Amino acid sequence: MTPGVGFVVFLFVTLCFLGAVVVTGLKARRKLHLRLVVGAFISLAIAIYYAERLGESYDVDSAGMITPIHLTLAKVTVFAYLLPVLSGWRTIKNAANRPLHGKIAYTVLALTVLTAATGVLMILLADKAA
Repeated sequence: MTPGVGFVVFLFVTLCFLGAVVVTGLKARRKLHLRLVVGAFISLAIAIYYAERLGESYDVDSAGMITPIHLTLAKVTVFAYLLPVLSGWRTIKNAANRPLHGKIAYTVLALTVLTAATGVLMILLADKAA
Protein backbone atom coordinates (compact mmCIF):
# COMPACT_ATOMS: atom_id res chain seq x y z
CA MET A 1 0.00 0.00 0.00
CA THR A 2 1.40 3.41 -0.90
CA PRO A 3 1.86 5.95 1.90
CA GLY A 4 -0.85 8.22 0.46
CA VAL A 5 -3.41 5.44 0.17
CA GLY A 6 -2.46 3.99 3.55
CA PHE A 7 -2.84 7.37 5.23
CA VAL A 8 -6.24 8.07 3.68
CA VAL A 9 -7.55 4.58 4.44
CA PHE A 10 -6.40 4.54 8.05
CA LEU A 11 -7.45 8.13 8.69
CA PHE A 12 -10.93 7.16 7.46
CA VAL A 13 -10.91 4.00 9.61
CA THR A 14 -9.81 6.07 12.62
CA LEU A 15 -12.62 8.57 12.06
CA CYS A 16 -15.12 5.71 11.77
CA PHE A 17 -13.87 4.23 15.02
CA LEU A 18 -14.04 7.63 16.71
CA GLY A 19 -17.61 8.12 15.48
CA ALA A 20 -18.54 4.74 16.93
CA VAL A 21 -16.73 5.66 20.16
CA VAL A 22 -18.92 8.76 20.45
CA VAL A 23 -22.13 6.80 19.81
CA THR A 24 -21.30 4.05 22.27
CA GLY A 25 -20.18 6.60 24.84
CA LEU A 26 -23.45 8.50 24.57
CA LYS A 27 -25.38 5.24 24.91
CA ALA A 28 -23.22 4.17 27.89
CA ARG A 29 -22.27 0.89 26.19
CA ARG A 30 -19.06 0.69 28.18
CA LYS A 31 -17.56 -2.63 27.03
CA LEU A 32 -18.05 -1.90 23.34
CA HIS A 33 -16.96 1.72 23.89
CA LEU A 34 -13.65 0.59 25.40
CA ARG A 35 -13.01 -1.90 22.59
CA LEU A 36 -13.68 0.78 20.01
CA VAL A 37 -11.30 3.16 21.79
CA VAL A 38 -8.56 0.54 21.46
CA GLY A 39 -9.41 0.12 17.76
CA ALA A 40 -9.28 3.89 17.28
CA PHE A 41 -5.84 4.06 18.90
CA ILE A 42 -4.49 1.24 16.76
CA SER A 43 -5.83 2.70 13.52
CA LEU A 44 -4.58 6.18 14.52
CA ALA A 45 -1.10 4.75 15.12
CA ILE A 46 -1.16 3.15 11.66
CA ALA A 47 -2.43 6.40 10.10
CA ILE A 48 0.44 8.28 11.76
CA TYR A 49 2.89 5.70 10.43
CA TYR A 50 1.61 6.25 6.89
CA ALA A 51 1.57 10.03 7.39
CA GLU A 52 5.25 9.91 8.31
CA ARG A 53 6.00 7.84 5.19
CA LEU A 54 3.94 10.26 3.07
CA GLY A 55 5.84 13.21 4.52
CA GLU A 56 9.11 11.67 3.32
CA SER A 57 7.88 12.13 -0.26
CA TYR A 58 7.53 15.88 0.22
CA ASP A 59 9.72 18.80 1.19
CA VAL A 60 7.40 19.76 4.04
CA ASP A 61 9.57 22.76 4.93
CA SER A 62 8.57 24.27 1.59
CA ALA A 63 4.97 24.45 2.84
CA GLY A 64 5.92 27.38 5.08
CA MET A 65 4.48 28.15 8.51
CA ILE A 66 1.86 25.43 8.32
CA THR A 67 4.57 22.79 8.86
CA PRO A 68 5.62 23.79 12.40
CA ILE A 69 1.99 24.52 13.23
CA HIS A 70 0.92 21.06 12.07
CA LEU A 71 3.81 19.23 13.72
CA THR A 72 3.25 21.00 17.05
CA LEU A 73 -0.50 20.40 16.86
CA ALA A 74 0.08 16.73 16.00
CA LYS A 75 2.31 16.21 19.04
CA VAL A 76 -0.12 18.03 21.34
CA THR A 77 -3.03 15.99 19.98
CA VAL A 78 -1.26 12.65 20.48
CA PHE A 79 -0.50 13.52 24.10
CA ALA A 80 -4.00 14.95 24.55
CA TYR A 81 -5.41 11.47 23.90
CA LEU A 82 -4.24 10.61 27.42
CA LEU A 83 -6.81 13.01 28.87
CA PRO A 84 -9.98 11.18 27.80
CA VAL A 85 -8.34 7.89 28.78
CA LEU A 86 -7.70 9.22 32.28
CA SER A 87 -11.10 10.91 32.58
CA GLY A 88 -12.73 7.75 31.21
CA TRP A 89 -11.02 5.70 33.89
CA ARG A 90 -12.33 8.13 36.50
CA THR A 91 -15.79 7.89 34.95
CA ILE A 92 -15.73 4.10 35.33
CA LYS A 93 -15.03 4.63 39.03
CA ASN A 94 -17.52 7.50 39.43
CA ALA A 95 -20.30 8.13 36.89
CA ALA A 96 -20.55 11.75 38.04
CA ASN A 97 -17.42 12.42 35.95
CA ARG A 98 -19.23 11.55 32.72
CA PRO A 99 -20.05 15.15 31.61
CA LEU A 100 -16.42 16.22 32.06
CA HIS A 101 -15.21 13.10 30.24
CA GLY A 102 -17.48 13.96 27.31
CA LYS A 103 -16.18 17.53 27.12
CA ILE A 104 -12.60 16.34 27.20
CA ALA A 105 -13.28 13.69 24.55
CA TYR A 106 -14.98 16.18 22.22
CA THR A 107 -12.07 18.59 22.65
CA VAL A 108 -9.60 15.87 21.65
CA LEU A 109 -11.80 14.96 18.67
CA ALA A 110 -11.73 18.60 17.57
CA LEU A 111 -7.94 18.62 17.91
CA THR A 112 -7.82 15.46 15.79
CA VAL A 113 -9.83 17.07 13.00
CA LEU A 114 -7.73 20.24 13.17
CA THR A 115 -4.53 18.19 13.05
CA ALA A 116 -5.77 16.25 10.01
CA ALA A 117 -6.78 19.48 8.26
CA THR A 118 -3.42 21.15 8.86
CA GLY A 119 -1.63 18.00 7.71
CA VAL A 120 -3.57 17.92 4.46
CA LEU A 121 -2.89 21.63 3.94
CA MET A 122 0.80 21.06 4.61
CA ILE A 123 1.00 18.33 1.96
CA LEU A 124 -0.97 20.43 -0.54
CA LEU A 125 1.42 23.37 -0.05
CA ALA A 126 4.63 21.31 -0.01
CA ASP A 127 6.81 20.59 -3.01
CA LYS A 128 7.49 17.00 -3.97
CA ALA A 129 10.86 15.80 -2.67
CA ALA A 130 13.56 15.55 -5.26
